[in-house]
Amino acid sequence: MCSAVSSCPPSDRAALLAFKAALHEPHLGIFNSWTGADCCHKWYGVSCDQETRRVADINLRGESEEQIYQRTHRTGYMTGYISPAICKLERLSSITIADWKGISGEIPRCITNLPFLRIVDLIGNQISGTIPADIGRLHRLTVFNVADNKISGRIPPSLTNVSSLMHLDLRNNKISGPIPRAFGKLQMLSRGLLSGNQISGPVPESLTRIYRLADLDLSRNLISGPIPSSLGKMAVLSTLNLDMNRLSGPIPVSLFSSGISDLNLSRNGLDGKIPDAFGVRSYFTVIDLSYNKLSGPIPKSIASASYVGHLDLSHNHLCGPIPTGSPFDHLEASSFVYNDCLCGKPLNKPC
Repeated sequence: MCSAVSSCPPSDRAALLAFKAALHEPHLGIFNSWTGADCCHKWYGVSCDQETRRVADINLRGESEEQIYQRTHRTGYMTGYISPAICKLERLSSITIADWKGISGEIPRCITNLPFLRIVDLIGNQISGTIPADIGRLHRLTVFNVADNKISGRIPPSLTNVSSLMHLDLRNNKISGPIPRAFGKLQMLSRGLLSGNQISGPVPESLTRIYRLADLDLSRNLISGPIPSSLGKMAVLSTLNLDMNRLSGPIPVSLFSSGISDLNLSRNGLDGKIPDAFGVRSYFTVIDLSYNKLSGPIPKSIASASYVGHLDLSHNHLCGPIPTGSPFDHLEASSFVYNDCLCGKPLNKPC
């Protein structure tokens, strides 16, 4: 019996060779090792389940520290497309085809038929088309990364059924339409990176109920409406980037007494006063509120924050004296310029 599972099944080998046939990698020769009957033995980037000898992982990265890259002194470049033949690898657990710069075509729709898939990482290619509509069938998926491609269409509502998803990265594509209203069903999500798209509509309230969410980046989109105040009540949220959108209304008080340490709300249409709500819990490496319509004074309570590293309040309608002491004594004039009537140091305007 042992000999029956000593090498990969011919069907898996044939599927890998069909996958390879759709790709062209001219410089590194990473596919040169894809020879011989046993695709589990020294085929570059392929690993198999030890017991069944079925192909479990495809891991092909265009940027790597491995020797094959060091020898040629170059990063990878590959053209072609991802063949649907990959879907014949029924026990596939991870697909990483990352940073090849030239791979185009669409995400094969049939990947949603792979029940063991945990990782899909296709960052840094030229992949177009849409996210498969029934991606919600992938109940084991923990990582979905298609950043830096040319993917269009909407975020499929079924994505919210992937209850195991921890890392979602859709940055720098052409995705449009709203964030699904049921986004909050992604209860395991710790990073939601959606910046650099054409996403519109509001920040869904349900999103603020994702207990584990630590890093939320919705910057450089067309998101409108108010900032939900419940964002400031999230247990582990530490990075909140909402810059370069169409958000309006006041800044919620809750954001300044939360666990958020990196807050970027610049280049929106936010108005009203900066909440005077800083306290000992406020620890910020970055607060960027520049290019909004904020008015009134700079709140004195900023001085009671335990730490403020970089603060940018420029290009607003703020007025009155710039408070003294920390953190104001280490900030440059550029943090305060282009306001209505701020005065004091570091501006050269006496009060």
